Amino acid sequence: MQGFLVMILTALAIGGGVFALVHAARQRPDAYTATDKLTKPTWIAILAASVLVIFVFNAYSLLGLIGVIAIGVYLADVKPKIDEIQGGPRW
Repeated sequence: MQGFLVMILTALAIGGGVFALVHAARQRPDAYTATDKLTKPTWIAILAASVLVIFVFNAYSLLGLIGVIAIGVYLADVKPKIDEIQGGPRW
């Protein structure tokens, strides 16, 4: 049962990471600097590394938890401010 739960949490973390990575890649580079956040290439690198680490180790490992936190920071802090700067979500 514990293995199944870890597998589900890992799949959710990877899904959220891929969503964040696609969102980051589709935004204008100047939106990141306008919100006083890290640059677009930096966030793409952080998110890509996070997804890779979660995929390799799982979301329950120490490195996986760091990746989940990085994805959470992007989704909870950076994404809303970028969407606000650009006048709403850009999809």
